[in-house]
Amino acid sequence: MSATPAIGFIGLGLMGQGFTKRLVECGYRVTGYDLVGDKVKTAVKHGVVAAPSPAAVAAASEIVIVCVTTTDAVEDVVFGTGGIAEAPGKGKVLVDTSTTKVDYTKRFAADLAAKTGMGWVDAPVSGGPVAAEAGKLAMMAGGSPADFGRVQPVLARLSSRLTHMGAVGAGQVTKMINQVIVLSNYCVIAEAVRLGEKCGIDAAKIPEALETGHGGSNLLKDVTPRLVGRDFVARGFARQGLKDLDMVHDLAKEMQSWTPMATQAANIYRLLVSRGHSELDTCAVMKLYLDDPV
Repeated sequence: MSATPAIGFIGLGLMGQGFTKRLVECGYRVTGYDLVGDKVKTAVKHGVVAAPSPAAVAAASEIVIVCVTTTDAVEDVVFGTGGIAEAPGKGKVLVDTSTTKVDYTKRFAADLAAKTGMGWVDAPVSGGPVAAEAGKLAMMAGGSPADFGRVQPVLARLSSRLTHMGAVGAGQVTKMINQVIVLSNYCVIAEAVRLGEKCGIDAAKIPEALETGHGGSNLLKDVTPRLVGRDFVARGFARQGLKDLDMVHDLAKEMQSWTPMATQAANIYRLLVSRGHSELDTCAVMKLYLDDPV
């Protein structure tokens, strides 16, 4: 693999735009594809070279990064018609930054290696589009030491915290843990902020007041201004949060691990989505507290 490998990128949504801007700024040649033509046009404006299919992306690249919304979408771009598996893969590595079912990730990796010789690293992220563009994501990776070593220099340009968690699938397990913590805390922080507002305090000062105590956190500082300002513009969609919590449920059931808090968070997100708020940000759980449904 060359010192500055050619990068392919599939999935040019909110996160994909941030990722590709960062990669282009870091000097990589990036070839991209998305089903939605307008997203491709947006990416071309910041230097991405458009390709007609995932297979064409893979043919032009040494490392192919996938960033799509569901496990089914990952399967389609890899193994569907015109997919990555139709291109030569020996010596190349696919990096899946999507949040994908653990057992499927393991199967996909094995099938792609058998078909093409291409390696697989699952490297889901936490931090959102702004952090992607700034190269400040938390990135948790699963894959063989050899495959991780091949992609590590590139992934290090995208993240301020890159951790190799183990074999293929370990990155997805760690992302599930992240979602238990983050999405449950969105619900808790919204509840706390709304209580503070009803009691008449300046809720915007909560992060400052709690910063050096046990209640302080990066998430509290990030989300409280958005809750107070009722800023629910999507950085990550509520429907995706619900999808991830349902995946947590499935994994926990398989592992026979009790997850009551994540289950309650899933119930809250299911109510939010059922009320027509699927395209708002995950922090839009605040809308339920504003409505006082109970």
